[in-house]
Amino acid sequence: METLREIMKKVLADTFAMYLKAHNYHWNVEGANFPQYHDFFGNLYGELYEAVDVAAEQIRALESYAPGSFSRFTELTDIEDELSVPTGIEMARRLQGDNEIVLATLNMALKLSQQFEKPGLEDFLAGRIDAHNKHGWMLRSIVKNV
Repeated sequence: METLREIMKKVLADTFAMYLKAHNYHWNVEGANFPQYHDFFGNLYGELYEAVDVAAEQIRALESYAPGSFSRFTELTDIEDELSVPTGIEMARRLQGDNEIVLATLNMALKLSQQFEKPGLEDFLAGRIDAHNKHGWMLRSIVKNV
């Protein structure tokens, strides 16, 4: 069960890291197609923000404490912090890679939740996988042929 708790902490950290990056991009994007990028990043960070709270609640339901600090999230996630302001298309490219990291973690968590027979957690994770598959499709469409 401890492995499930730990992978869920990584789910939370990955989701928060992607949320923070998308929010950063929403604030700082500029240039050609600004309104489209600004709206897209805003919708993305909004969807991710809602998932952060539910992921933390799922960790609590597993009788563990949810991590809640930047330092702990940094330890847990493989998503790189954003220290620059890239172009809008590069922002989408970076989020596409981050989305793949989140999906990999979600898929590992789903397999473990099935092993430990946690149907509610399985439902949550399956929904998150569906959401990130859609994010991936949209991000791939933005960066295609550019």
